[in-house]
Amino acid sequence: MSTYLVTGGAGFIGSHLSSALVARGHRVRVVDSLITGFERNLQPGVEFTHGDLAEAAVANAAVQGVDYVLHQAAIPSVPRSVKNPRESHRANVDGMLNILLAARDAGVKRVVFAGSSSVYGDQPTLPKREDMPTKPMTPYALQKLVSEQYGQMFTRLYGLEVVTTRYFNVFGPRQDPSSPYSGVISLFIKALLEGTRPVIYGDGGQTRDFTFVANVVDGVLRAAEAPAVGGEVFNVATGGRVSLNELLATLKKIVGSDVEPVYQEGRMGDVRDSQADIAKAERLLGYRPAVMLEEGLRQTVAWFATASGIGPSA
Repeated sequence: MSTYLVTGGAGFIGSHLSSALVARGHRVRVVDSLITGFERNLQPGVEFTHGDLAEAAVANAAVQGVDYVLHQAAIPSVPRSVKNPRESHRANVDGMLNILLAARDAGVKRVVFAGSSSVYGDQPTLPKREDMPTKPMTPYALQKLVSEQYGQMFTRLYGLEVVTTRYFNVFGPRQDPSSPYSGVISLFIKALLEGTRPVIYGDGGQTRDFTFVANVVDGVLRAAEAPAVGGEVFNVATGGRVSLNELLATLKKIVGSDVEPVYQEGRMGDVRDSQADIAKAERLLGYRPAVMLEEGLRQTVAWFATASGIGPSA
């Protein structure tokens, strides 16, 4: 049994990681500012600290006695970073540096950092491979790139093993649909369950590698446990892509809705196409996505319907 610190563990992905670790019998500590997380997401038995990792003292206290750090804490929004880059920099970069320094000094075995596919930018080459040049287009993307480079530097300079898992449009239960910065799937589901018209920015032809959260949990835990991968970067996704128009059509079929979308002007910083090459994660981590898109959407719709008290599964 090991002790894990999950930063941002009251949030969407972090809470799923915490639950999986508890189920495996590990000791789990969570630190979360609750800017985007909720205490209701916390698994019973988890040790919880309400704190801001941009404060060094919080990071230092959080890592004491910890074997592994799963650093999920962030303000995970491209539009929000464009609107307020200082706020997102503080959470995304200052928090990362504080965790790395604290983990180094506390003798943590490994840090797994939640990276982002946004670092690839709008390069036309598909699928995106980890050895491709990066081209961040927004403050959020740049902050994620700087943070993963900090991690690689700490591995080389100090011997702290840091692994980056680059996420591609993660979705699933517990994703908050109440924020305008939520992922498109949660916003689509919320609109369809309520019978309102979902908004598509652009023409809907843009494609994404939508990844169910259970696949991400598996990839992150593999990244924490695999031998000899310190300093490496891995895409964690499904390896496919689907357009927003196709996504909405599938969700309408699942929900049983005939509502048509509203198309609005595309948003600054949005890339046109995104798709992961997951061969490296398959080779070095033994990772393979277990839940594909439609099954993940069905599970997510069922959860939202139950949580909201409306819809086909309520």
